[in-house]
Amino acid sequence: MSQRSRTGIAALAAALTSLALLAGGCTGAGGVRGTPGAAGLRDPLFPKLGNGGYDVGHYGLTLAYDPASGRLDGTAEITARATQDLSAFDLDLAGLTVRRATVDGAPAAYNRAGNELTLRPRDDIPEGKEFRAAVTYTGVPEPLTDADGSKEGWLRTADGAVAVGEPAGSMTWFPGNHHPSDKATYDLTLTLPAGLDGLSNGVRTATRTEPGGRVTTVWHTAEPMASYLATVAVGHYETASATALGAVPVLTAAEAPVAAGSAALRGEVPGILARQVKRFGPYPFSAAGALVTKDGTLGYALETQTRPVFPAGSFDRTTLVHEQAHQWFGNSVTLASWRDIWLNEGFATYAEWLYDEEYEHVPARTHFERAFAQDANWAFPPAAPPTAENLFDPPVYQRGAMVLHTLRETVGDRVFDEILRGWAAKYRHANASTDDFTAYAESVAGRDLGALWNVWLYGDGRPDRP
Repeated sequence: MSQRSRTGIAALAAALTSLALLAGGCTGAGGVRGTPGAAGLRDPLFPKLGNGGYDVGHYGLTLAYDPASGRLDGTAEITARATQDLSAFDLDLAGLTVRRATVDGAPAAYNRAGNELTLRPRDDIPEGKEFRAAVTYTGVPEPLTDADGSKEGWLRTADGAVAVGEPAGSMTWFPGNHHPSDKATYDLTLTLPAGLDGLSNGVRTATRTEPGGRVTTVWHTAEPMASYLATVAVGHYETASATALGAVPVLTAAEAPVAAGSAALRGEVPGILARQVKRFGPYPFSAAGALVTKDGTLGYALETQTRPVFPAGSFDRTTLVHEQAHQWFGNSVTLASWRDIWLNEGFATYAEWLYDEEYEHVPARTHFERAFAQDANWAFPPAAPPTAENLFDPPVYQRGAMVLHTLRETVGDRVFDEILRGWAAKYRHANASTDDFTAYAESVAGRDLGALWNVWLYGDGRPDRP
């Protein structure tokens, strides 16, 4: 994500604390006695986000949207595996009205409490069993709004909508396990009035005209994706197709009023990816691209998987490099908890510095010196944002990048490049924590780097100039 102020994130975290309390367990088929899965995963910054007791493998989302009324009709089919004997389990869902719920085809009882939707299947689900939950729902999605005025979730526009979800906005348009530690593949089917374009992550596999003239597009995301990286864009878009890295399809799109002005930079996506592959290793996904919206809907760019979203005013080369770097660092290698956000933003910021060094002839050390001099970057350690309100503050980005540059100067360019590429390879399509990174860097460097981490990653205040 491009850097932004999110002073109201703490309020969002508080709003996620509502629970559905279902007491006890029951004995299901085969004598299994289950208990309810946890409502919330105790994330250090968002303790009630996500849910326990199961692991999602796939989301099948079938959506119909009417921009005139703002109404969204959806069915979410969630394929998951129980990680305990389950008598009930929760899904995160904000607003919207649930019409029906089933588990393995049988009607399931459901209950709403705040942003928690609790499903109780007819029979308990034994640990290790794969099951399929389906939820049919409807309503006008309401975005989550922070105190600073920034919004996330399903953002309505004059002729459509744009959906973005960091850190929790995806719960406004589909039920799910909305913590980044539970990644899944996706199929999304989107039906719209004729004349409107519908775009999402991954590869478009079908387009068809429905009775009455509506148009349906189908999108497939083959690689695991955290739900906050899911996106939908509805409106009047102009698209362009290309190929990157010899075989990766690239689809870029821009709303009609900003299409001409963004076309040249959208055309640079294959070249930027080719340059980043040289530094970060193989591109981790089977599709690539970018979405550019008119200004006024979004106040920031976001690295939505395979197809980052940019407001036109933020669509510049530096931001494009940043969001494309997230495809490796953040999207493929995904944070284990929101406290590890510097692993996303520090890496993507350092990717900007590396790009400038190699292709614009501005040494990374120059960026380091500028960041070192800025007081805002020393408000807290990058690996320890104190509250959810600080999720997107300058230390996460700039001081996070300074950690990496200090590591580079400590171990040398050859070893640093090995760490950068190896990190992306070792945790490809997985989740990782700050402790995972520090241990991995030390294993590659062959030395204890505790002094570096203590000062740059966890230390309070500005150190002596290195």
